[in-house]
Amino acid sequence: MNHEFIDALRALEKEKGIKKDVMIEAIEKALVTAYKKDYGNDTDVRVSINRETGRMQVFRRWKVAEQVENPQTEISLEEAKKIRTGFGIGDVVEKEVTPKTFGRIAAQTAGQMVVQKIREEERSSIYDRYADSTDETINAIVKRVEKNGVYLDIGKTDAFLAQQEIIPGERLTPGEYVKVYVVTVSRSTQGQGPQVHVSRTHPNLVRRLFESEVPEIRNGIVQIHAIAREAGFRTKIAVSSLQDDIDPVGACVGQRGTRVERIVDELKGEKIDIIRWSEVPAQYIASALSPARVTAVWTDETGGQKAARVVVPDDQLSLAIGREGQNARLAAKLTGWGIDIKSQSEMDSLMEEEDFEEEDFEAEDLGDLDL
Repeated sequence: MNHEFIDALRALEKEKGIKKDVMIEAIEKALVTAYKKDYGNDTDVRVSINRETGRMQVFRRWKVAEQVENPQTEISLEEAKKIRTGFGIGDVVEKEVTPKTFGRIAAQTAGQMVVQKIREEERSSIYDRYADSTDETINAIVKRVEKNGVYLDIGKTDAFLAQQEIIPGERLTPGEYVKVYVVTVSRSTQGQGPQVHVSRTHPNLVRRLFESEVPEIRNGIVQIHAIAREAGFRTKIAVSSLQDDIDPVGACVGQRGTRVERIVDELKGEKIDIIRWSEVPAQYIASALSPARVTAVWTDETGGQKAARVVVPDDQLSLAIGREGQNARLAAKLTGWGIDIKSQSEMDSLMEEEDFEEEDFEAEDLGDLDL
């Protein structure tokens, strides 16, 4: 150890932000291990490195005992006073035992510790950077496509996009730019860097994309109340406005549809229904079934259950239900209501049957509601 080594640590502190004293303490601990390996594991030693000159010293340590049971770690009061007077029972005696040949081992150990600390600091820095990005979207470049998922270049490290987190039908190719939602970030394991897990199917990816594209959402004027998504197929998003002169749906769509089109393009053509949220259940449910037209809604909240019966014109039934029930399923997920959809002719027949009690449901006249 010498002045040049201390100067190198100071330079490293400026460049990497690793404190010089932290580095020296780590080197001292590593040198203790190195010394014991060559000179006896059962000895008690301390290594000291001068913070200014870099001078290294090894000190053997004993505890002063009335009766010595372990000579490797204990010393009698009589022997302690031969080293220096003034010791008492229980004191710790130190004596320098720096080997002349220890310099080479020290230099090698110090170099290894510096490299290790740099790697640890870089991993910690990367973790801190991306841990702050959890629940946010980041830009990524497709790096490698494998059977179980895709590895993405996100700057300082790679992120893993598992197969189930890829939009169904989406084919990612190396070099392609994509936006991903950061689900979790875990610290390094087995010498690897932080593990960043991302998604293209998470509903919050849609939320963050709208926040990015719609200034009124970022400013808090337009609020997102709920999102229901079946990635790759359809998303429903419910919004409202805190200002009467701001149309929440129009703000999200944008002039000539430019805002929502950019989001649809990012999601590879996924359909997006933007609906107006309402505190009136019937209105909210009817809007959620868009693009189908609803003529009546009955709601029932008895027994803690939220059940709704919806009536649509006969020619709107398939549209309201959607392919394989998708539209109705997303509407139910968006609103939190169980939705039973009937055509007008089905409802007319049902009304004539004795097993349907209209009073069990609260009917809403949708004629005056803003859908």
